[in-house]
Amino acid sequence: MGRVQAEDFVAGCLGGAASVIVGHPLDTVKARLQVGQGYGNTFNCILTIYKNENVAGFFKGMSFPLASIAVYNSVVFGVFSNAQRFIRQHRKKSQNHPPDLIDLTFASMLAGCVSVGIGGPVDLVKIKLQMQTLSATSDGTLLNKRTSMFHDQTTYKGPIHCVNCILRKEGFTGMYRGAGAMLLRDIPGYCLYFIPYTYLCQWLTLDHHTTPSAFSVWLAGGIAGAVSWGTATPMDVVKSRLQADSLCKRKYKGVTDCISQSYCNEGIQVFFRGITVNTVRGFPMSAAMFLTYELSLKALKTNKESD
Repeated sequence: MGRVQAEDFVAGCLGGAASVIVGHPLDTVKARLQVGQGYGNTFNCILTIYKNENVAGFFKGMSFPLASIAVYNSVVFGVFSNAQRFIRQHRKKSQNHPPDLIDLTFASMLAGCVSVGIGGPVDLVKIKLQMQTLSATSDGTLLNKRTSMFHDQTTYKGPIHCVNCILRKEGFTGMYRGAGAMLLRDIPGYCLYFIPYTYLCQWLTLDHHTTPSAFSVWLAGGIAGAVSWGTATPMDVVKSRLQADSLCKRKYKGVTDCISQSYCNEGIQVFFRGITVNTVRGFPMSAAMFLTYELSLKALKTNKESD
């Protein structure tokens, strides 16, 4: 069995940082649409955030993801690439042989499982910081602080303070609130992320080239991101609601209860809140991620060969 290649982890780290910088503003809009009340459509949500909080409102909670998503993405890309390589070796296939659907599926599912271990706490803190302008009524309904007389029980000063508050009040398990929904989102989500990307890259690569061009990587990554995030929206809504739930009076007992209550109170359309912004932000965010990953990986391998 071949050794683990560290270049995949380093390149994944750089790709993750690029994706956060590009995608965080729309991620904030997505979170507000899924959890908050009174924002209406995507355009109105953007205007409301800008009017009440200026440009800085779109970047709330970014410092923690920027630091942690780099590590998170490093693990996801490193696990996916090395798992795919090990599976191929186990099945006695040449490294030059194009990956098939079985290899990609198993590697994607493994990456999805591993992602929750690191990504769960990261997403939880990010959601809490993004929801800072929301407060609660007596029945737990989230409202905007500027239009409500109620206030949050806890105002987080930053990511470290947020983590300390969660650990003090809920213990270590509190950091993984919504992890079940995240698993149900990420396992199929990463299959619809890496598989389309791989096949699109192969399809876009010209016959006389052995590797895809930068434009092909950018386009394939963007399309894969839009497809993955668009289809993941229903479970992403459930995850966001479970993670934001502890900001106020606890409403949901778990994934099933959250789905049931959300459907009964708001109908089937609630699970498609933020689907437009999820799909739109998925393109530039994933395009930046894959392009940075591939270019960094190529540079690292070239530098290694020249040593």
